[in-house]
Amino acid sequence: MSKPLPKINTSSLDELFSTEDERQEENKERVESIPITKIKDFNNHPYHVRTDEDMIHLVESIKENGQLVPVLVRPTTDGFEMISGHRRKYALELIGQNEVHAIVRNLTDEQATILMVDSNIQREHILPSERGFAYKMKLEAMKRQGKRVDLTCSQVGNKLIGKKSLELLAEESGESKNQIHRYIRLTYLVKPLRDMVDGLYEDGFKIALNPAYELSFLTIKEQNMLVECITSSLATPSLSQSQEFKRLSQAEKLDKDTMIEMLMMEKPNQKEKISIQMEEIDKFFPRSFTPQQKKSQIIKLLENWSKKREMDKSAR
Repeated sequence: MSKPLPKINTSSLDELFSTEDERQEENKERVESIPITKIKDFNNHPYHVRTDEDMIHLVESIKENGQLVPVLVRPTTDGFEMISGHRRKYALELIGQNEVHAIVRNLTDEQATILMVDSNIQREHILPSERGFAYKMKLEAMKRQGKRVDLTCSQVGNKLIGKKSLELLAEESGESKNQIHRYIRLTYLVKPLRDMVDGLYEDGFKIALNPAYELSFLTIKEQNMLVECITSSLATPSLSQSQEFKRLSQAEKLDKDTMIEMLMMEKPNQKEKISIQMEEIDKFFPRSFTPQQKKSQIIKLLENWSKKREMDKSAR
C-alpha cells in the first residue's frame, strides 16, 4: 500500500507568486476604527490631559465635524498603545464615543517614544515639568538608538552619525543644550516643587526655572524639608538662595533652620514696586528736568506731606 502524499503548504506559494503591488498594499497603513477600551495610554506619558479651555474647544470641534485627524497607535499583545492622540481619545470619551479612528503602525520602543514626544512637544500650552520629562524620555531613546540607522528613518539615522544625542536633540527642538539640561533637571524635583515650577501648587507659590534647576541637586529629604519651610515662611527661594542651598547641601551643612533664616530675608525681586509712566507726571515739571530730578522732587514732596500729616496729628 502506497504512503499518502505529504500536504503542501500553499501559503508560502501564495506569497511567492504574489505581486510586489499586492505586498505593498498589504503593508500600507490604513485608518481603522478601534474600540477605545482596547487602547492603553503610552507608558509614563509625560503630557497631562487636562479639561481646560483647549479641551472644551476640541470637544466642540469633534461634536460639530467629527474626528478629522486619526490617532496613532501601535499593536501590543493585548490591544494597542497610544502614540499620538491622547487628547483626541479623551475628548471622544467625554462625548460618549466608543471607537476612535486610528492609524496602526509597528514601532520599536525607541521609535514610539520619539514619535510620542515630537507629536506633542510643539503644543502651545506645555508645562515646564512636562517638557522636562519629554526631553528626558526622548534623549534616553536616542541614546539607545545610537548610530543604528535600522531603528529609524534614514534621515534621522544619518544625522545621528558623529553627533551626540543631546546635540541632535538641541537642533531638533530649537533649544540650547543648557536649556534642555535645565528642563530635564526638573524631573529630579519632588512633586510639590515641580508643581511650584508649573504654577500648579495649591497655595500659589511659584519657582522659576533657574532656581528650580539649582534646587534639583538637593537630596529628596532636603527638598521635602524645603517645601515645609516655604509653606511656613510664605516665601520661595531666589536664584542666589537656591545656589547657596545647593552649595550647603553638597557640603552636608544644609538644615531646616538655615533654610528658614534665608527664606525670611527680604529679596529685591520680591519688594513691592510702583510703576509711573513719565507722560503722567511730565506736566508737573519744567521741561529741563531730568528723570532723576523728577524723582528727587517727588520724594521731597512726599517727605513734606508726611511731616505735615504728623503735625496735624499732634495738633489734634
